[in-house]
Amino acid sequence: MLNYIPKSNFLRGKVILVTGAGAGIGKEAALQYARYGASVILLGKTVKNLESVYDQILAEGGSEPAIVPLDLLGATPNHYAGLAGSIEDQFGQLDGLLHNAAMLSQLRPFAQITVEDWQAVMQVNVNSQFYITQALLPLLKKSQSASVIFTTSSVGLKGRAYWGAYAISKFATQGMMEVLADEYENSSMRFNCLNPGGTRTAMRASAFPAEDASLLKTPSDIMPYYLYLMDSELSTEQGMTLRAQA
Repeated sequence: MLNYIPKSNFLRGKVILVTGAGAGIGKEAALQYARYGASVILLGKTVKNLESVYDQILAEGGSEPAIVPLDLLGATPNHYAGLAGSIEDQFGQLDGLLHNAAMLSQLRPFAQITVEDWQAVMQVNVNSQFYITQALLPLLKKSQSASVIFTTSSVGLKGRAYWGAYAISKFATQGMMEVLADEYENSSMRFNCLNPGGTRTAMRASAFPAEDASLLKTPSDIMPYYLYLMDSELSTEQGMTLRAQA
């Protein structure tokens, strides 16, 4: 997959929403989608980060992106209904959705997980993905070929001690993707999971503070997978979990 070479402007005319678009993998994915012609909707909680990505896309000659400042921790279904209405008014459809935003919380024994941490992680990593996907399904159905990418993790496929709420939330993410993929198997929509693996991001650094980050792949290194799953001509995967660092 790392040998995948996308065609120039293969995303022209496509509209793609990226959550957590202000930094790390989400930022790089948004930039890459814009470079290949997509109109990108940047969703995140830190406005200055989103504005920086916005400015970079314009500086590189990309289509003007849209900015959606939204903290998933406090967002309600009404916020996502409003988002869907705004996208329909501005773009008329949605061709891609990358669920990238996530909360790690503190790594600790299961018996020591606080109710507050549990609820926060589930709100950001599970509930928000349910709310936003459900709200955007009508727009995704309007696309001739829509792709929804959920971000999973190795601890969402096999539980690991001390990864508690985060690991369990990723098991839920995996299940959500598989339910959607099965329900829409014979439709124009594709639902898949992508496991980025150990990548040089702030979240990774918080989980492994003693790790030598220079040995990790950068977000740019794993982008072929994010581009491939948005390629409506070549990608036919449905209900699959891909590993960006297989």
